[in-house]
Amino acid sequence: MKLTEILKLERIVIDFKGSTKVEILNEMIDSFVGDSRVLDIETVRSVVLEREKIMSTGVGNGFAIPHGKTNMVSEMVAAFGLMKNPIEFEALDNEPVNLIFLLVGKEDAVGQHLKMLSRISRIMNQKTIREKLANAESSEEILQIFEEEDSKYLELS
Repeated sequence: MKLTEILKLERIVIDFKGSTKVEILNEMIDSFVGDSRVLDIETVRSVVLEREKIMSTGVGNGFAIPHGKTNMVSEMVAAFGLMKNPIEFEALDNEPVNLIFLLVGKEDAVGQHLKMLSRISRIMNQKTIREKLANAESSEEILQIFEEEDSKYLELS
């Protein structure tokens, strides 16, 4: 499975109304409304926000990767958020976050979930990719950046 198989254009959010971590995460989760792969959006919301309470998923360098697992998705789903104004995210490096990759997988697909988290981390650990994403002007441009990067990695099973 490739990253771009789970990240759809309509799940790339670049215009946020909120300014706090919870508000931003809720807007990203709301992007799943109408997605047939999401069986219960409120359970998805609860799983992601509860995971965030355990420990911040702000990994540093302006990037966060909130995630969770629930059988209220029929398959892995993702959303990406770009904030022009970085927000406080309780990141490991105590720096604000402007790039968020949200991943929600099925409870019984832990291996696939971990592999996808690893792929996202490898891509986002590259400073040039983070800079390209931060400077992107549209959702289409962001998806194109991910497609180019995704093509460099082997297919995940």
